[in-house]
Amino acid sequence: MRKQKGFSLIELLIVVAIILIIAAIAIPNLLRARMAANESSAVGSVRTINTGMVTYNTSYPTIGFASALANLGGAAGAACSPATNTACLIDSVLSAGTKSGYIFTAQAGVAAVPQTTYYATATPVTANQTGIRSFCAYEDAVVRYDSTGALAGSEVACQKLSPLN
Repeated sequence: MRKQKGFSLIELLIVVAIILIIAAIAIPNLLRARMAANESSAVGSVRTINTGMVTYNTSYPTIGFASALANLGGAAGAACSPATNTACLIDSVLSAGTKSGYIFTAQAGVAAVPQTTYYATATPVTANQTGIRSFCAYEDAVVRYDSTGALAGSEVACQKLSPLN
């Protein structure tokens, strides 16, 4: 009898089945970990926006809070020169509005000069895939969340949400 070299078809199928079972267990955990990381990044980014708004208000007291998120950042890939429309207080990726699976907005609450209120939001790009909860904050700088992932469309809507621990 000749001795066979290599693996039989049954042996290969068993190995593939074991790999598929391990993947079926690991992939959902990986996706949950990614969503948790995206949410942590979104909370940190909302806090960065809060700090940027307070700094902008201090730096430009005649204007008040920035009227848009883009005013807090600078041009992507270029040297940043602080001004009222590009304050260079946050990075250009965040000021563009999308980062780590979340869409960010920040705007003044009223159309007055100086602007005395603002609110910032972070909502998942795709609910239940890039994140589950949405986040918001206003001039009290407390980050609040909505467990449904819905956008807080105004400062009043943000005030009604639960604060993050």
